[in-house]
Amino acid sequence: MIKVSELNFTYPGGTTRTLHELNFEISEHEIFGFLGPSGAGKSTTQNILIGLLKDYQGSATVLDREISDWNDEIYEQIGVCFELPNHYHKLSAKENLDYFRSLYQPPTYQPEEVLEWVGLTSDANKRVSDFSKGMKTRLNLARSLIHKPKILFLDEPTGGLDPVNSRRVKELIRDLRARGTTIFVTTHDMMVADHLCDRVAFIADGKISNIENPDTLKKQHGSRSLRLEYLDDSEQRCEREFSLDGIGQNDEFIELLKSAPRIETIHSQETTLDQVFINLTGQELTS
Repeated sequence: MIKVSELNFTYPGGTTRTLHELNFEISEHEIFGFLGPSGAGKSTTQNILIGLLKDYQGSATVLDREISDWNDEIYEQIGVCFELPNHYHKLSAKENLDYFRSLYQPPTYQPEEVLEWVGLTSDANKRVSDFSKGMKTRLNLARSLIHKPKILFLDEPTGGLDPVNSRRVKELIRDLRARGTTIFVTTHDMMVADHLCDRVAFIADGKISNIENPDTLKKQHGSRSLRLEYLDDSEQRCEREFSLDGIGQNDEFIELLKSAPRIETIHSQETTLDQVFINLTGQELTS
């Protein structure tokens, strides 16, 4: 669905490259995450792939066509949800979607359908000027879906959302993938990337350092150990750590499970995607 080869980009008038020889491919029905801090090159890459930035070097193809060869027809095939909402505030949510829906060739979704997906059914006829930031963010997502795009570009899709609506949006993204949509997510939020993405690319200073499945990265760079917290006979809190290798035959571990008056917690010591990113790039995932 997307293929990028030796992609370089320098902003007009700039002397330093923003992107350095990026290479990656995104398969059909995949959720692919671009994970990096602010200024890493995430938005620049997305803006090239959606046709907003020209004069790149290398190759960037979307749906088997070089992005520079596409005309406005590409916007029938892709949906874009930017981080900052942009709506007609004097119109209602439904009126906004009716207008944007009219710009596309059928078939499209009905406004009521996508509003239900993002939890805005009861607010369909409310002026957007009366919406909270989180409601505007969800309406932004609804607008990007209205024309049934084959590829969906999401920039910080859960930014500004409360936990309930953040979960709703993540469930919707998974459902869209199940319906056949390919999804490109740019984010600095490790939890979003970890929970959603089939693969992530780590980008820092305009360079990709790793592309892999989140679970695989955590297993490769985590500690293969298990930490057990328990109370001893005097009810003092104690900790022991054991290697996961051969844990079922570890006599000390088994004996502790049998003899400890009270086991408090047992945790494997897998690392976080955030820590893996820091270890591999030397940078933190700050906004």
